[in-house]
Amino acid sequence: MNSQRRRHKLTRNTALTARKLTNRLGKGWRGLLLGLVLILCFSLSWGAHVYFSVQGAVNKTYHATTGHPTAKVAQKKPISVLILGVDQGIEGRHDRGNSDTMILATANPQTKSATLTSLPRDLLVDVKGDKHDKYYMGRINSAYEFCGSKGSILTTQALLNVPVHYYMEVNMKALSELVDAVGGVDVQVPFSFTYNTRFHKGKMHLNGKQALDYARMRKSDPKGDYGRQARQRQIILAIVNEALSIKSLNNYRAILKAFSQNVKTNMSFDDMMGLATNYRSCASNISSDYIHGHDAWIGGAAMQVAQTKELQRISDRVRAGLGLTKETLHNQETRQNRLNRKHHLKWSDPTAFENYVVYSRHSHRPWYGN
Repeated sequence: MNSQRRRHKLTRNTALTARKLTNRLGKGWRGLLLGLVLILCFSLSWGAHVYFSVQGAVNKTYHATTGHPTAKVAQKKPISVLILGVDQGIEGRHDRGNSDTMILATANPQTKSATLTSLPRDLLVDVKGDKHDKYYMGRINSAYEFCGSKGSILTTQALLNVPVHYYMEVNMKALSELVDAVGGVDVQVPFSFTYNTRFHKGKMHLNGKQALDYARMRKSDPKGDYGRQARQRQIILAIVNEALSIKSLNNYRAILKAFSQNVKTNMSFDDMMGLATNYRSCASNISSDYIHGHDAWIGGAAMQVAQTKELQRISDRVRAGLGLTKETLHNQETRQNRLNRKHHLKWSDPTAFENYVVYSRHSHRPWYGN
């Protein structure tokens, strides 16, 4: 196997390929957008004093990356939001880091429905964001590291042929701080385990640090990453339930502080208000999905590649959520799949590909990172 890996090895920017996987938060931000909006809606009902507190908190989160979108929310049009879970401040990190969680959300007030689509962080894509096309093929989460939220937006748009109207960048510290802000959360622990904190099967009340440990553990879960995702959804839903409870009335300042210090977005205060008011019906009909990737060894690094029909399926689904017609995908990812047909890839075989080759941008020759 090692000789096969060396034979197919691509020498490229090591920042794109050599980064090892870590047990970070993963896909736990699946309901975060809805939760934050519900928290804001709850606070807005209090009156003028809280209204201006909320306005100040939201204004602190506002960061226009690709220009402010047209008045989609005010016009009650279908919208898409790219949610980025980033890890600054966790385990001593202070660099920009990668977007270890990427979820593309849509909300359509006409159909009263919403979708949440998770993008695997190790998915091989054509990284966008640099005007000179400097980075080319790499992991999708590296788009954030090199080009910030703008790079993540442009890369996602090109990958799925869908518009991305807004982004919401959420620091992982928000999970811990929001839990503490609402006074802790109650969860039903499915089995006993230890991950920094000792958890016992049954009902437990968790503070912020404990909740983060509970959401991050993966290796001891018999269901692997799927089990971790379920625990993360538990925490998110518990935060929302606590934030909407009467006992959180006195905690709104802490909730808003956690929100303002750990979230960046190009949603204005008016956008947030409109989203909370006009898109509330979407919350009762939320469907979830994710891009099914196939493991592959490329350049000696573990990555994932998605079959063209899978990318097309997700593109169709997201476009439908936005009220757009289907369009056939023609991008660098589908081109790479087409050129790799000669290698007779067996997509139904769960064994990681060792013969997936990345080809140069403008030729049929293998790409060596030059």
